[in-house]
Amino acid sequence: MEDPSLLISQDDYALLTDLYQLTMAACYVGEGLDQRRASFELFARRLPKGFGYLIAMGLTQALEYLTHLRFTAAQIESLKATGLFEQAPPQFWQLLAEAHFSGDVWAVPEGTAVFAQEPLLRVEAPLWQAQIAETYLLNTINYQTLVATRAARLRDVAGPKAVLLEFGTRRAFSPQGSVWAARAALAAGLNATSNVLAAVKLGQQPAGTMAHALVMALTAVEGSEDEAFTAFQRYFPNAPLLIDTYDTVAAAERLGRKVQRGEVQVTGVRIDSGDLVTLSKQVRSHLPHTQIFASGDLDEYEIARLKRAGAEIDGYGLGTRLVTGEPVNGVYKLVDIDGIPVMKSSDGKVTYPGRKQIFRRLQDGQVVGDRLGLMSDPVESDSFGIEQPLLQLVMQNGQMLQPARSLEQIAQTTAASVASLSAAVRDIEQPVAVAVEISASLQRLTEATQRRLSPEALV
Repeated sequence: MEDPSLLISQDDYALLTDLYQLTMAACYVGEGLDQRRASFELFARRLPKGFGYLIAMGLTQALEYLTHLRFTAAQIESLKATGLFEQAPPQFWQLLAEAHFSGDVWAVPEGTAVFAQEPLLRVEAPLWQAQIAETYLLNTINYQTLVATRAARLRDVAGPKAVLLEFGTRRAFSPQGSVWAARAALAAGLNATSNVLAAVKLGQQPAGTMAHALVMALTAVEGSEDEAFTAFQRYFPNAPLLIDTYDTVAAAERLGRKVQRGEVQVTGVRIDSGDLVTLSKQVRSHLPHTQIFASGDLDEYEIARLKRAGAEIDGYGLGTRLVTGEPVNGVYKLVDIDGIPVMKSSDGKVTYPGRKQIFRRLQDGQVVGDRLGLMSDPVESDSFGIEQPLLQLVMQNGQMLQPARSLEQIAQTTAASVASLSAAVRDIEQPVAVAVEISASLQRLTEATQRRLSPEALV
């Protein structure tokens, strides 16, 4: 199966996993546990530094993965050829040959704000199926949730009128990651992406400007920067011009004179370097009716600084800091097997047992608190109103229950989710965490499970 391209297709999904998922599956088969009903929940123990919330994203790709999970004959032969599975039970190979996902999935809708310890997703399936899905689900949900959260924060800081463009393809962690990043950014409120493949696959219009290379090449061959601008506008009259290759203000001044004389129309210009506050004000003085875009290692903190300083910027190109950064360290943990609640109790990594639900409390459209409880807990009501359960059944017996939502619908959910959070939670410097209450029934189950799993009880 050697393939130096390393390109991934749907047929590769089954092997896109960590080795230990397969070795555990073989062990489950040998011990007669593979078909036991198990529940795994995916959640973040803590939020990245400076984050008051996460925006859940990646569910669409998670469900698509589960729908197409199959092992081909060639893949099975490749696993055998490794020599690692020589002691695996023969039934293991039959299990892989007939594999398909037959379980249920509960999840919060994409675009929903969640907090630490709250499950974004739960898989309920035969133990081996739920186990083998861990690696891929964490990969897509952790990364898309990171990018979506950064995009939501960028939109919140920049405001609803700013044009925000995703420029992160060359900085994303892989070609596949760049497409996921573009999707997550658009679904969290950005206007467009420069990634042509992502835009085409998502039914969107790609957006972009030009690079300094074009200006330098045409200036060298045709004699001046203005000739470079004229040449580019000849073919792309509505595209923004990159004006900081040589002298930003001088270029804006020359373009401004041409606009005043009616010789050209300039819909937008981009500045990619220098003092963006001073330069944007000077450019505005020469091009008062032209959109000014800024780019160059921008993030929500820099945009906030630019706005405070009075920068004259209408839109931003977001790349490196949008698609990279401190990861969302989501984990995927077994919480129940055959109705028996289980938990991890090691120091610093304690998990809550049992199948859980997030109950959200709202007052006048604002989140006032969440309650993490068991699926069997009733919905409560108080002076704030009736709680809203967030986890929904999205896949049953391996079949999706509803069609994938559009990016526009998910973006609306994201905007509403962010708007429902207080300014303190959305603060990018010192966010205040939303209080997540543990229900009385979950607390009792946790204590009972701890007693059952204590060193004395396990002897």
